Amino acid sequence: MDSLIPFTTSGSLVDCVDRKMLVVLRDGRKLQGVLRSYDQFANLVLEDTVERIYHQDVFAEMWRGLFLIRGENVVLLGEIDLDQEDEVPLRQVEWNVLEPYHKQDIANKKRREELKSQVLYEQKGFCKEGGEGDGY
Repeated sequence: MDSLIPFTTSGSLVDCVDRKMLVVLRDGRKLQGVLRSYDQFANLVLEDTVERIYHQDVFAEMWRGLFLIRGENVVLLGEIDLDQEDEVPLRQVEWNVLEPYHKQDIANKKRREELKSQVLYEQKGFCKEGGEGDGY
């Protein structure tokens, strides 16, 4: 049944309740879980949540359980296609094996962004704005 609620409101999430969702947060974390509830501010409640980290063609998962997400921290929210979920060509490894590589990737990205910001400031006249966690 198609929803009669306009897509531009948090009401458009009504069709996503009780479905497995991927949520990307402002700080870069990627969470997967079953959407159980939401409110008018797009605050989300995920159940059976796992946090995933990636490096090249491998990933690792850390169990997070019940997860409450403040709506302003959500960058992307999408439904996971359960029929295609297992066909992703990635290999799963243990969290403690992949975490150092993931942290290094984050540090490298931060350095690249700082260099870009410095060039934009010095050569193009952009101001130095943005705070921590505003990578998106």
